Amino acid sequence: MAALFGARVRRLRTAAGLTQAELGRRTHVVSTRITQIERASGAKPTLELARALDAVLGADHLLVDLWPYVYREAFPDWSRKFMAHAERAVAIREYAAHVVPGLLQTEDYARAVLSLDALLASDEQLEERVTARMGRQERLRLPDRPELWAILDEAVLRRPIGGSAVMRMQLERLLDAAEQRHITVQVLPFDQGGHAAMGGSLTVLTLPDGSEVAYTEGADYGQLIEETTEVDRYRVIYDRLRAAALPPLMSLDMIRCVMEGNHRGARVPSRSERRRVAQEQLQQSGGRQLRGGGRRLPRPRPRP
Repeated sequence: MAALFGARVRRLRTAAGLTQAELGRRTHVVSTRITQIERASGAKPTLELARALDAVLGADHLLVDLWPYVYREAFPDWSRKFMAHAERAVAIREYAAHVVPGLLQTEDYARAVLSLDALLASDEQLEERVTARMGRQERLRLPDRPELWAILDEAVLRRPIGGSAVMRMQLERLLDAAEQRHITVQVLPFDQGGHAAMGGSLTVLTLPDGSEVAYTEGADYGQLIEETTEVDRYRVIYDRLRAAALPPLMSLDMIRCVMEGNHRGARVPSRSERRRVAQEQLQQSGGRQLRGGGRRLPRPRPRP
């Protein structure tokens, strides 16, 4: 992608009748930086530079649109592969242990989360990461958007990332997202105790051909799982988390309680109450899923 970006810059520069030195002056970088970009050598272009090149060369946002793919090349192979799978997935099932999943984050919440990285080099790098994360959310607004099922550990709601105002807007975002037919949100309360995914977050992706991959992530690691037996094991772990979590309607009530600042006094329903509500929701939806109106998650195709 860096080579493609560089080729586009070179073609646009030539069409505009500019030398590398002239383009460098207009974008406030040295000419050797333009040479590096066109040859896909040296450091990747920053988002700020991509915007400047786009404006000077009249690229009609082409270079800005290409930039996230260039940026992604800095990630490890397994991370890029997971992101590529996620862009194709027809169903995304996530368990979030510490923070709201990236696909459901507000921009301010994302900025607060990403700013916690001890290895963050600059404010510019932070804004690049925020832009890339917000860009990935576009998939949820497309006609071929995936089904998204997000289970949030109660800690995700209790930890005020970015301060009370940022957190309130983030909780409102969760409530708004859960109103969409293709998104389901559940909360796993503290009183459920230990579980098999306590080491970190878990994502299970269903791909267009019915196959599945899993991804686990902690504070300083990530692992893509593609071997069928291992993926099956993580799918079972996820299904157990989904069964232990509050039903969707109760989950939204809990999110509202936290948002209104009443969470310390909020009463978590007993297990028998959860079963009763879950059964009522199943009956209302014809036994198809916990919440009516949405489509079912695609089932994996049988393997030969």
